[in-house]
Amino acid sequence: MESRPLRYFVAVAEELNFARAAERLGISPPPLSRAIRQLEAELGVTLFERTTHSVALTPAGEVLLEEARIALDALQAAARRAQRAAAQERKLVLAVKADGDAGLLEPILERVAAEPGAVPVTVRLCGWQEQPRLLRLGEADAALVHEPFDRTGLDVETLFAEPRVAVLSAAHPLASRDRLGLADLGLRPGDLDRFIDRIRREGRDLAQLLTLIPLGDLVTLLPASVAARYPRPGVAYRPVEDAPPAVLSIAWPQQSRSTATAALIRAAVSVAEAVRARAGDVPDVRP
Repeated sequence: MESRPLRYFVAVAEELNFARAAERLGISPPPLSRAIRQLEAELGVTLFERTTHSVALTPAGEVLLEEARIALDALQAAARRAQRAAAQERKLVLAVKADGDAGLLEPILERVAAEPGAVPVTVRLCGWQEQPRLLRLGEADAALVHEPFDRTGLDVETLFAEPRVAVLSAAHPLASRDRLGLADLGLRPGDLDRFIDRIRREGRDLAQLLTLIPLGDLVTLLPASVAARYPRPGVAYRPVEDAPPAVLSIAWPQQSRSTATAALIRAAVSVAEAVRARAGDVPDVRP
């Protein structure tokens, strides 16, 4: 099967409209319709239920959409990796959310650089939960990423789990307490990941969060390591006793056979083990 009919199919499946899909692809609707019919004939299944007013995926179409996205990403990633391999200077790309490394990034880079014949590592700073996409597209070799995330096509090694703290204005009534529970923040354990994801997907980076919080406009939760590294006037950090820990992992493409990437992963695991071995009780984050 060629990649072109898969790209055509994905466009129609995402738009659920042949005219919009054709415009997106830069072709006219008739050849697009023919390509989809040929794909259905080749597979021996119906991919779309069509009426004069609507287009909907069949169960077979829903399965193919998921698999086609993976296949097209893999092709694009293979091309990018080949281009990078042909570059004069070999380097690894490690994707990291700025403020999302639990303090492990610099020790990991130092550990890798100390290895004989080490391949240089370039850090690519990215947005919230952008790392898995960069790995699947071949734009990064490995990534430090907080759970949960889409693991499709990736191998993962857990590095570090740390407590979460509530971050609130020092003038907030709850700031007078030494410790909090999720219920104090109007949350339940099952709500936490969605709550954090919603706040971070609004495009607020750490600097914005720590600017808004003293104004009383926002309360959030962050890993305890952030509290230790970013003390701010007007911001109070309080342990949340029943909050699930923030879990940091390193991820890489399942198909990777790079010995340099493997060395980077080993360095990350070794550094995390050393940090865990040194860790004692949760530090007092009260300013």
